[in-house]
Order: sequence, then structure tokens, then C-alpha cells
Amino acid sequence: MKSLLTGQHIHLTSLSEDDAGLLMKWSRNEKLQRLLDALPYKPKSEDEVKKWIGGEDQSTRLFAIRLKDSGRLIGYAELDGILWAHRVGGLSILIGEEEYQGRGLGREAMECLLDFSFRELNLHRLQLTVFSYNTHAIRLYENLGFTKEGSFREFLQRDGKRHDMYLYGMLADEWQNKKEG
Repeated sequence: MKSLLTGQHIHLTSLSEDDAGLLMKWSRNEKLQRLLDALPYKPKSEDEVKKWIGGEDQSTRLFAIRLKDSGRLIGYAELDGILWAHRVGGLSILIGEEEYQGRGLGREAMECLLDFSFRELNLHRLQLTVFSYNTHAIRLYENLGFTKEGSFREFLQRDGKRHDMYLYGMLADEWQNKKEG
């Protein structure tokens, strides 16, 4: 049986307070944060980062993305807003270390997260949102088999321009069919 949280080059583990420094570094990267959040850019304090790390509850699963060979933290993945009665949840991912972006490691992490969500947590549906200018993420989500389900037109304004926010979803049987196909 394939390990749920291990890919070829990465594995998903827990985050610890020891990771706070690197997470704070990523929160200070304006370019990264503007891909993730509609809120105006604001670096997080150490207390905010530690609270987020320790804030996992029944509706959230938070994972570190680490390289298998060294254990180095390169990003994180989060399942949040899980509605257990309906078996649905949202997900997000970040590869924070620039030297590891664009190398397929985010895809590996997403594949692990999808397997975990559908096989272990028995979720039926996962969804995510992405800003229209985040073309790398859109390509990844579509290649993984997510379906664009709608747009929040002109949802946010960045640098004087309006941008849409897209909603993508995937059902458990769609993921299973994609893996088997």
C-alpha cells in the first residue's frame, strides 16, 4: 500500500514552532502572500505564526511540506473549513522556498493531500479558490483534474486593476478516475 503522505521527493509532516522563522520569512514575501490572500498584504508576527501552527482544530488539517532526503521545510498545505456532516473541505498550498518552485514538488504535495483527503478522511468534495493572475496554480489545479466551477468577477483590486477569483472543485470519484486513467 502506498503511503498517504509521501511522494517521490517530498513528504507531509506536522509543522512545529521550530518552523516559525521560515514561515515568518514567507509571510514577509509580498509576492507570495498576494497569490494566497485577498486581504491587503501584512507580514505576520511570530505570535501570529505560532498561533496559526497551534490552531489546528476538527475542521483543519495543517501539514509541512518537507524534502524526503533532508527534511527541509519548503512549504505547507492546509485542509480547512471541513464540514464533516457533508464531507467537504477547502484546501490551499504554498511552496515558499523559491528554489523549489516550478519543480513539480507542489504537484506531489497536492497529490498526497488529495489521497489523504479522499482515502483517509473519506471526504467527498474538495474545493479551492485562486486569483485569475495566478496562472501557474491554475495550470496545476486543472492538470490535477479540478473543475472550474465559477468565477467571482472582479473580486479584488491589486495595483489598480480588478481581478477575478475562480472557484475550483473536485469530487472523490473524479480523483479516483484520474488516478486509474
